[in-house]
Amino acid sequence: MKKIFAVLLLISFCVSAFGQTNYTNSFDSMILKERIKKLSADEFAGRSPGDDRAAKYIAAELKKVGAKPVNGSYFQNVKLYATKTNPDTKLMVGNGESYKFGDDWVGYTDAQKTDVSIDSEIVFLGYGIDAPLYNWNDYKGNAADYKGKVLMILVNDPPATEAEPNLFGGKALTYFGRWTYKYEEAARKGAAGVILVHTTDSAGYGWNVVRTSNGNWRYDVARAANSTKPFLNLKSWATNEAAAKMLNSANLNLEELKKKATMRDFQPVKTGVKVKVDLKSEGKTQDSPNVVGMLEGSNKKLKSEYVVYTAHWDHLGVGEANKDGDKIFNGAYDNASGVSTVLGIAQVLAKMPKKERPKRSFLFLFPTAEEQGLLGTEYYSQNPLIPLNKTIANVNIDGVNFFGQTSDFKPLGADRSSLMNVVKEVANERKLTVTGDDRPEQGFFFRSDHFPFAKVGVPAVSIQHGSAFLQPLTGEAEKFFKGYTANHYHQPSDQFYDWWDMSAMIQEAEYCLAIGMKLANAGELPRYNETDEFSAADKKRLGK
Repeated sequence: MKKIFAVLLLISFCVSAFGQTNYTNSFDSMILKERIKKLSADEFAGRSPGDDRAAKYIAAELKKVGAKPVNGSYFQNVKLYATKTNPDTKLMVGNGESYKFGDDWVGYTDAQKTDVSIDSEIVFLGYGIDAPLYNWNDYKGNAADYKGKVLMILVNDPPATEAEPNLFGGKALTYFGRWTYKYEEAARKGAAGVILVHTTDSAGYGWNVVRTSNGNWRYDVARAANSTKPFLNLKSWATNEAAAKMLNSANLNLEELKKKATMRDFQPVKTGVKVKVDLKSEGKTQDSPNVVGMLEGSNKKLKSEYVVYTAHWDHLGVGEANKDGDKIFNGAYDNASGVSTVLGIAQVLAKMPKKERPKRSFLFLFPTAEEQGLLGTEYYSQNPLIPLNKTIANVNIDGVNFFGQTSDFKPLGADRSSLMNVVKEVANERKLTVTGDDRPEQGFFFRSDHFPFAKVGVPAVSIQHGSAFLQPLTGEAEKFFKGYTANHYHQPSDQFYDWWDMSAMIQEAEYCLAIGMKLANAGELPRYNETDEFSAADKKRLGK
């Protein structure tokens, strides 16, 4: 009788956990918590891309939960070049005015060399955008006007006007407004370097974030000797005050130039002011893996198609100490929480008997060097382990709710494709509200690992937790939530705290799992909307 009762109990658990649309009871809060604490512990030294201890731990956890290696390995190696600028480096402008690294500016070279010299004129280039789609071009004039010059560029898009309320997406930031685009376009134009002008309002974060993100080791995918990819000798940021001072030496007013830059007929300004800098850097080539695992679907025909979950494993490593003397950037929220959640999803799926699993298969991808410009996923998108025409969707998780359960969530990018139908179905089943990005001007869609998938035409969504908390936040949770960007984003204080609400994490993990399962069982593949900028890449990917 005891054995019969145990079997009935097991059957009851399986029906409860796997037969219904809600999988909350399938997640183990203690395991989720322990993985976050492990990944954000000091022993992993902030999970720098050059340190593979965290990657090895994730691979071991994939094996433990039952996820299989891909092509015989849990790793996809990415060869990176790392550079670290000597903090004593001075930026000299005009007649010898010196700017201090860290306080006034930060920067590094993209030349993948340890010694680079710049001696060139500053050209103020407004927003640094060449976008025929919007009939906008800041690169007016001859190519010689920019080649070999240092371009001073504003971040974000030009602001919308009454006449053109939807210019560059209106309030929502487009990729043309991202700092990554500014560097890429300047390199394509043959510039020697770029100085991006920072303000807290335009960037969405303070100078402390720019300083910690750019003042330590910076990485790029190592270039082959025969590479023709354009690069910049100087990638840099300057405070608004420092940039204004540089222009003042040429009797130019930064605020007046900013106003002119908002106009379509803006003309680049040759300042006549020289910038000189000798970049002395440490440099090294390092291998850093994307971590991968997979689970096979149940349908003989459809199991060759995959839903991909992503959560980047890297953070900023060890850097400048904060006021408390802490210099390890543990990255608990960003993104040990996401890694733990994807591992938890893999664990739930692996426990399902194979015949009860969704029809399609799952790939669990933990990219490296996301904090360096989405490098791991960019590499994967160009060297996919699963063919792109067999990759039906990407669900990205970057920063998981630990504050308290909510009645809403934000599926960034889902509205670009028919993915939104699946997202809404999951939300309706859970009586959750799907809300839009409440800070579209910050361009979060372009800032995590779903974006490289979108660029190659794979429908992608990045799940962000909501802010309509079922119980009002109080104490440390409220303080952390309200002050995260100003005080904890890319700072040593992003670490695990005992007040974290694991039920909130499970709530988010559960609906992320449900989205993936519905995609894996869907009758029709999600596709980008015809009007979306990624529709062409989607059609190219599938050949239709």
